[in-house]
Amino acid sequence: MMKILWITSVYPSDEKPGLGVFHETQVQALIRLGVEVTVICPVPRLPVLVSYMKKHYRTTNGVPFKSHRKGVTVYRPPYLALPGQLRWAQPDRRIAASILRTMSDYLIEPDLIHAHFAMPSGGAARIVAEQKKLPWILTLHGSDVNIYPYFSAGAKKVFEQTVQAANLVLAVGESLKNKAQELAGRDSMVLPIGVDLSRFQPTNETKREIRRRLQLPEEKKIVVFIGRLTQAKGVFELAHSLHWLSNDVAIVFVGDGPAKNKLRQHSDFNRRLFLTGQVENERVSDYLLASDVFALPSYTEGLPTVVIEALALKVPVVCTEVGGVPELFGEHRQLLIESKSVSSLVNRISGILNRNLFTKQVQLELYENIQKNYHVDHNAVLLNAVYKRTIESIYSTI
Repeated sequence: MMKILWITSVYPSDEKPGLGVFHETQVQALIRLGVEVTVICPVPRLPVLVSYMKKHYRTTNGVPFKSHRKGVTVYRPPYLALPGQLRWAQPDRRIAASILRTMSDYLIEPDLIHAHFAMPSGGAARIVAEQKKLPWILTLHGSDVNIYPYFSAGAKKVFEQTVQAANLVLAVGESLKNKAQELAGRDSMVLPIGVDLSRFQPTNETKREIRRRLQLPEEKKIVVFIGRLTQAKGVFELAHSLHWLSNDVAIVFVGDGPAKNKLRQHSDFNRRLFLTGQVENERVSDYLLASDVFALPSYTEGLPTVVIEALALKVPVVCTEVGGVPELFGEHRQLLIESKSVSSLVNRISGILNRNLFTKQVQLELYENIQKNYHVDHNAVLLNAVYKRTIESIYSTI
């Protein structure tokens, strides 16, 4: 049995079951294949003075250091973090020290390390793998390629070092592969983290019944947003589009984030604009099935899981042409819109609601593409093969 150590900055807990759930989905699929996975998810701890003075930087201590979740042991060692550290004081060495202590204290001896996100987890994994003399794989997800390397010269240097040092680099989409090649001169293999598509199936409930259960407007045409409520997700443009959409259209924002309070101030709050707060991942499909349109007008993306889930349910999607999204739409990428454009949002939402822009045939073709390329069990088989090849190639040279 292969023993794999996952190092990531996000992984679900009982306290926060929706945080990094795409990682847990992939890990569970690997376990079904007989792979033993241990997860180390380092937790930032800020200096007491900073935590006291800046509410934004306070961290909760409610998540246990060690837990067992769905057959996986998860460690969350603390490390000293500083505000804005990804811009000027890369935390890779401090994170690596916390990982090495955990591996030593709990006798964690993997055959291979799989790190997620080039920064900060990948930078730490590079140091750990070097000290432990272990092979390691890096998966690039989006912000670690599209945003963090541009913070500073130091950030770009760490990104380059990390990508160049890994035994193998995986990218969740073709656009990230190309961007990493451009930034670090390193080729990578495209392998998305899959989605458990068996959980995204039609139900016997009608749309009206689901809306009634979720306490959503039954008579409105509903546009649903699911994700973190931030400006970069295009939530303000989406809210602004209500002024130009007909009065029978409502927007439901599912999630939490810093934009929540400003969205509450919208003139149509609780009339045509609704905020549900964070919901359990198991309920995401309910909100998608309750909607007439799913919208994600982000400024930047890697390969958004929620778009895969919406397309798997044959829900019409309005999304910006960013990151790996065009790969999900294939020959139908003309349905994507430009970012930061309220008029594009209004035109596309109206086209779907009033002119049947998302035909049954388009929905079927997008659905088939998702089933073929993004099912978690299929991708876990590919990842398992990658693990075996990497381990064999390293140890065959010893």
